[in-house]
Amino acid sequence: MTSPLFPDEPAIPVAGTPLAERMRPRTFDEFVGQSPLLGPDRPLRQAIERGVLHSLILWGPPGTGKTTIARLLASVAGGDFVAFSAVTSGIKEIKEVIAAADLRRRRTGRRTILFVDEIHRFNKAQQDAFLPHVEGGTIVLVGATTENPSFEVNSALLSRSKVYVLEPLTTGNVVVILRRALADTERGLGRSGVEADDETLAAIAVYANGDARVALNLLEQAVALVEPPTSDGIRLLDIPTLAALIERRSLLYDKSGEEHYNLVSALHKSIRNSDADAAIYWLARMLEAGEDPLYVARRLVRFASEDVGNADPRALEIALACKDAVHFLGMPEANTALAQCVTYLSAAPKSNAVYVAYGAAARDALNDVASPVPLHLRNAPTGLMKGLGYGAGYKYAHDEAEGVSEMSSLPAHLEGRRYYQPTDRGIEARIKEALERARKLRMKT
Repeated sequence: MTSPLFPDEPAIPVAGTPLAERMRPRTFDEFVGQSPLLGPDRPLRQAIERGVLHSLILWGPPGTGKTTIARLLASVAGGDFVAFSAVTSGIKEIKEVIAAADLRRRRTGRRTILFVDEIHRFNKAQQDAFLPHVEGGTIVLVGATTENPSFEVNSALLSRSKVYVLEPLTTGNVVVILRRALADTERGLGRSGVEADDETLAAIAVYANGDARVALNLLEQAVALVEPPTSDGIRLLDIPTLAALIERRSLLYDKSGEEHYNLVSALHKSIRNSDADAAIYWLARMLEAGEDPLYVARRLVRFASEDVGNADPRALEIALACKDAVHFLGMPEANTALAQCVTYLSAAPKSNAVYVAYGAAARDALNDVASPVPLHLRNAPTGLMKGLGYGAGYKYAHDEAEGVSEMSSLPAHLEGRRYYQPTDRGIEARIKEALERARKLRMKT
């Protein structure tokens, strides 16, 4: 048998404690999910059970067990657990916690497991305040974050911590947790007499989107709405009761976080791959989660130039028209304008030749900032400038029989450089033909 996580805690939880907190796993055997991290032979579990304490960052979605893992580490490995929230605390509170941890270590020899929830909300100075105390062993830092630590945690702190990635719980994982809560008469809802079928529990699990806390709290609310027992003494939680509680599925989405950029990336890459069905899905994911429709419209305007370009010049017109429609209509009516634009861009021929051309030209421009404009391309509005040779040798293209002169328009050392290389797709094929013709005319002597 695995020892309880908090043996001194009362068997009966304090009244009013949310179900999700009451059902928090007390042992590894009770933990559901994250088997790649917490399976019997996995490194993190072995380290905890052996008392090998090291600072770590737990990165994963809400409700996947980050806090519980930190508590297990403290209990099993023999440390004092101190929870600390980055939302409500600052440098002052950090210093107070560190001072208490230092005193505890000197008096008792016990180390403090400092659990920092939402560590990504700390700024650089606040994160730096932990560094000397992590290095000196005063604390074992366990940071929890829903954001990519590569971007949100200081490199110095990150280099002194091991990052563990937690995955969303599966629907099956969540159903197991819900079943356990319904049956548990000590900490759960076992005394309520409520029963639920697999379909209803699966619906709760799908709604929770891999978040055990959301699932358990929803179950607790739903049980409170269940009608009194029928003549056979059964209280049944069913889909209609659940539907009355759930008006709309809450999607995991943070407009400033990694999921925001993940969805934008998925939309962009689906359109680029001409997959209209996938593009519509990712668009809906963003809009239904509350994304700013004008932000989406701006990304589509960018896409029209970056990935369609001159293969279909109308793509930019349509994207701009979509932006105007979004601004004029607002949501939810603008969703169809965005969907129309997404499907058009998906079907359009693709070319990134304009994007590549500008990138190459920009690199040369940055490395060649002092290159003077050739004299024949300069305007000469004054006599002095004419006397200096400004405009001398300029060939007016409209005076040429073919509309193209042999004049070079690049600095001499870049003569012959080709930045824009059109593809053979869509209208760009005709543009390619016209530019090749002009290039040949310029090469005539």
